[in-house]
Amino acid sequence: MFFLPRLLVAWAINIAALWVADALWDGVRINGAAAFLIGAAVLGIANTLLKPLLTVLTLPLIIITLGFVYLLINIAMVGLAEWIAPNFSIDGFWSYVGTVVVVWAVNWIAQEVLGRTERRPRAFSRI
Repeated sequence: MFFLPRLLVAWAINIAALWVADALWDGVRINGAAAFLIGAAVLGIANTLLKPLLTVLTLPLIIITLGFVYLLINIAMVGLAEWIAPNFSIDGFWSYVGTVVVVWAVNWIAQEVLGRTERRPRAFSRI
């Protein structure tokens, strides 16, 4: 029961992140609601299922390269969303890097805001 609202919030956060990336970078073009919805869903599923697996498998490389391979894994997740979603294209390495940074920043800010609202003590909770 609690899973569905969290899933929808995470999906909305990814949609917002893709919207910000589309607004900031000329190399990112996302046209239409379907592109945002599908792109955010693919990004969320890929980050939940594939990213942890790839991180564990490439952990020695991540350590040796001081995290550069982890950036490449994040770029691959965005690339997968681009490949599957219609009317979603990213041109150039730096546009990918910028998109990854924007997605990370929007997710971090949203989690901080939502985390603080969840931790706030409720009035009259002992009554």
